[in-house]
Amino acid sequence: MSPDAAAPDAAGLRFALVASRFNEDWVRRLVDGAARVLAAHGADPSDLEPVWVPGALELPLACRWVAETRRPDAIVALGVVIRGGTEHFRIVADVSASGLARVSLDTGVPVMNAVLAAHDEAQVEERAGGRMGNKGAEVALAAIRMARLRRELGAR
Repeated sequence: MSPDAAAPDAAGLRFALVASRFNEDWVRRLVDGAARVLAAHGADPSDLEPVWVPGALELPLACRWVAETRRPDAIVALGVVIRGGTEHFRIVADVSASGLARVSLDTGVPVMNAVLAAHDEAQVEERAGGRMGNKGAEVALAAIRMARLRRELGAR
């Protein structure tokens, strides 16, 4: 068994779940999936801090504020961006992803990207608890692993 295959332990770790209110019904499904996985792996509910922002473009700044003021072990950023009649959705998703990566690198706090960029509602349904799983749950596992690695390496 590879070291990464072991079930990650979230006990004693603090997580922020920073979520977009735009397309909130689907985003709540992602948040619920992330929270379930974190709890199933030992995170105490009091160590999960939800933070809601208007949309995906606001996620990076809110994640930076959370990283600097709350000092979580990891942040999970959650959102849903669906293509409309133009390519604007791609710009929103790209800028959000770039900003989240920058926050992670600038602060040293792992910021995990669970922002779905989808062409249509069917793709979101598949990835927000449907046949393709729940992206929030999937990213929460990565958040646990990165938070543990951060602690093992003594990063702060």
